[in-house]
Amino acid sequence: MTTTQKPVVASNPTKARPTWVQVTLWVAIAFILIFSLGPVLWELLTSIKTNEAITTDPVVYIPALDQYTFQHYIDLFARNHFHRYLFNSAFVAIISTVLCLCIGAPAAYALARLRIPGEQIILAMVLVVTLFPYILLFLGLLELVRAAGLANNYLALIIPYTAINLPLTILVMRSFFQQLPRDLEDSAKVDGYNTLQMLQKIVLPMTLPALATTGILAFIFAWNEYIFALTFITRESMQTVPVAAAQLAGTTLFDIPYGPLAAATIMGTLPLILFVLFFQRQIVQGLTSGSVKG
Repeated sequence: MTTTQKPVVASNPTKARPTWVQVTLWVAIAFILIFSLGPVLWELLTSIKTNEAITTDPVVYIPALDQYTFQHYIDLFARNHFHRYLFNSAFVAIISTVLCLCIGAPAAYALARLRIPGEQIILAMVLVVTLFPYILLFLGLLELVRAAGLANNYLALIIPYTAINLPLTILVMRSFFQQLPRDLEDSAKVDGYNTLQMLQKIVLPMTLPALATTGILAFIFAWNEYIFALTFITRESMQTVPVAAAQLAGTTLFDIPYGPLAAATIMGTLPLILFVLFFQRQIVQGLTSGSVKG
């Protein structure tokens, strides 16, 4: 007599509950995100609130739908001509960044590959200049700008920005050039490449992450710089974004234009965000290159 056996149904394993370490980690991550993005979200909300919603007491963090407006952005471009200031900042930042890379990359390659007398002294001087606070150069640069007649000229900003960012560019690019294998350069010399051709066709294409990283740093500094732009450029049509945003005026003498200021801040930060997102892969590669040996 045979007995039928019932199939054994495997019970679903219970999911492991998260440990207190994981919970603490996620709480810390959420806190850091809120702490970092909170001011940005508050600035964004302020830029699209009506003046009544901005000045409401007590503060309304998320107002009703009828209290949102884009009038601050419209006035920013229609009345304050903010597109002109965006062009000025972009022109100065792009030109100074390109000059910084075009001068700094060959100089870094020379210090990394060529035998130059007094190389260690040159590197020490470059490092000292990098650590030197640029704000202490203000009075000297002011006298030089007056003597050269560069006031209200884009060169009054392009030249200092290039000179300030050049030492950091040389140090960063030199470290990347030192990581490249010399076999490629030796093979290029056998094929008849000179130093300039080898730099253009072989070395620089392999160091695009380093160029992107240093270029981003130089661009951000030139875009956000305020003291030199405020002093060396006094003509309103040539002002950069930080100076123009700081000089926004309200409808009356005692009126603080919170909405236009927030809109100007968002518009002044948006190009930097797009620029970083566009070169995100190169920046990550540049920051992590050499950290892991294959």
